[in-house]
Amino acid sequence: MHKYKGSSKLLLLPRNTEEVSKILEYCNSRRLAVVPQGGNTGLVGGSVPVFDEVIINAGSMNKIIAFDKVSGILVCEAGCILENLISYLDNQGFIMPLDLGAKGSCQIGGNVSTNAGGLRFVRYGSLHGNVLGLEAVLANGDVLDMLGTLRKDNTGYDLKHLFIGSEGSLGIVTKVSILTPPKLSSVNIAFLACEDYLSCQKLLSEAKRKLGEILSAFEFLDSHAMDLVLNHLEGVRNPLPSAVHNFYVLIETTGSDESYDKEKLEAFLLHSMESGLISDGVLAQDINQASSFWRIREGVPEALMRAGPVYKYDLSIPVEKMYSLVEDMRLRLGQSANVVGYGHLGDGNLHLNISAPRYDDTILAQIEPYVYEWTSKHRGSISAEHGLGLMKANEIFYSKSHETVQLMASIKKLLDPNGILNPYKVLPHSLCSYS
Repeated sequence: MHKYKGSSKLLLLPRNTEEVSKILEYCNSRRLAVVPQGGNTGLVGGSVPVFDEVIINAGSMNKIIAFDKVSGILVCEAGCILENLISYLDNQGFIMPLDLGAKGSCQIGGNVSTNAGGLRFVRYGSLHGNVLGLEAVLANGDVLDMLGTLRKDNTGYDLKHLFIGSEGSLGIVTKVSILTPPKLSSVNIAFLACEDYLSCQKLLSEAKRKLGEILSAFEFLDSHAMDLVLNHLEGVRNPLPSAVHNFYVLIETTGSDESYDKEKLEAFLLHSMESGLISDGVLAQDINQASSFWRIREGVPEALMRAGPVYKYDLSIPVEKMYSLVEDMRLRLGQSANVVGYGHLGDGNLHLNISAPRYDDTILAQIEPYVYEWTSKHRGSISAEHGLGLMKANEIFYSKSHETVQLMASIKKLLDPNGILNPYKVLPHSLCSYS
């Protein structure tokens, strides 16, 4: 997004935990700030060296350590690329509970450190539920071995959760153990059209009731997002070309009985059509058509980048209010920008994107802090799944109370007293003293 420019004289590529430990021990003794880096696919400046920090890149730590086919538990190093893990598990008859557009280059350590959400959240939940254990190196070089593989362990504080989503500000994650579900044989995908946002909401409620245990994704995009994909991505075709629709919904079901699942989905679609919730729709007939449907939804960020400068916001908002923000921003910005709304409707996560002819401080002043104030007023979160990084560190109070943030700062001070780990990220600068 051309928002942050990194500045560093030194990039280190440790090959194992011991080397990470030695690097941090040395840097801490000299009060040298460090920034952990994975696949560099973040959107909030979390992996950017802002003031000449030493970069510690996990890319060389990419071994799969163990996989237990009985329990489905995978243990691997932090530098493993997500898509490689997905392929490995696929060959074993399992899937990753995490899937997202950046899978070809993002790394699992970065996914865990940002608590990445993605496309399967509605079915499998967050990494707080799927990560069973991890190994992390503290600022002083101490190695915390919490790499357990037990589903149940109630011995005291569950400290791994401090590191999931802390964006490398409390320690550097070096290994993870993840619970992976078995790959189910029956996957069905429907691409549907709705005429208004209320219909999308009702369709979600119905899908949760009628598809229940087989519902694995519920994604939506508006007509602005659809236009961008059709105009800027090669080879993408509109699955519903007969008319222009205001909203599009992608529903995926995953189960173990092909005929039962398909029958269930078809009955749901027929009922939704008859009740007027959907105005058109198509069910993927084969894997190629299924991939083409996903290409539309996953291609929105790429289409936006190709269209030109873009301001991106990743927000959690109560589902009934979610699209109102998009409509408010359209009124607010008028003809000066194209406001696009899409995201994970199944878990109340809006990706608000504002596509402009150029990066312009006047447009930015119209967007911020209005977007954060609006989200806060509706008791939403200013970061649903991309972290706070540098971009939102000072905006944290829109989503968290002062007492909560003060406690976070105390934990940071305890684990990283010299403030060397990813400074200026996550916590507001006013609460952190950096050397």
